[in-house]
Amino acid sequence: MAQLKRSKDRKVANLVTKNGKQAAIANTFGLPAGKAYSCPGATSVCESVCYAGKLEKIFPSVKVNLLHNWELLRNADGLTMVMLLTEMIDEFIEDCEKKEAPKLFRIHWDGDFFNDVYTNAWKFVIEHNPDVQFWVYTRVKSAALILKDIPNLSLYYSTDSENKTIGIGLKTDHGVKLAYLAKNFAIGQADMKELTSKPGAKCPENLKSIPLISNAGSACVSCSLCVFNKADIVFSATKK
Repeated sequence: MAQLKRSKDRKVANLVTKNGKQAAIANTFGLPAGKAYSCPGATSVCESVCYAGKLEKIFPSVKVNLLHNWELLRNADGLTMVMLLTEMIDEFIEDCEKKEAPKLFRIHWDGDFFNDVYTNAWKFVIEHNPDVQFWVYTRVKSAALILKDIPNLSLYYSTDSENKTIGIGLKTDHGVKLAYLAKNFAIGQADMKELTSKPGAKCPENLKSIPLISNAGSACVSCSLCVFNKADIVFSATKK
């Protein structure tokens, strides 16, 4: 049976190579981006800046891996999805234990929850691997509702000027953290303060105050705000 393929992403790596330049473990998973594929909740704002989608175009091998995952999952039933995801996470856990690395897994460095069957498959796998800390951003409201309140999942609803009404509803009614994308940090924090009464934390890697990866670790793990759901977060499309 064909297997899903994990990815290495320097920004989210749970273990870095000795030279501090690359991810030592593939601790993330992706699907092809865009409404034609796995992103039913995509907005024109996120589509205009989608860094993952740009990587698909720059590196053909990346797109090949993402399409491989997509073809295995897009028409699969729930049980098949659970089996595929479980096998992938089992292999990830084995890698972590071999290298004595923290079990931190980023769901969807690219792509999103394309339907509720797929979302529920992930819910089952997350809940049955309580020793793994997962984190994810989604623009799909139903996915946020399905996945909220899982102890070992850090969940963010990705918000911008187009879908902020949905975001504030999820925040107010269900306690879901927000990840707000704006043209710059000033606009983002002003919008976030209007939505939540607090400006939110600026992503330090996006702000260029910490490196993408170094001997000290990856940006996301070094910061850990998102990894452990510590705060609402603001991202700038211009990194200013």
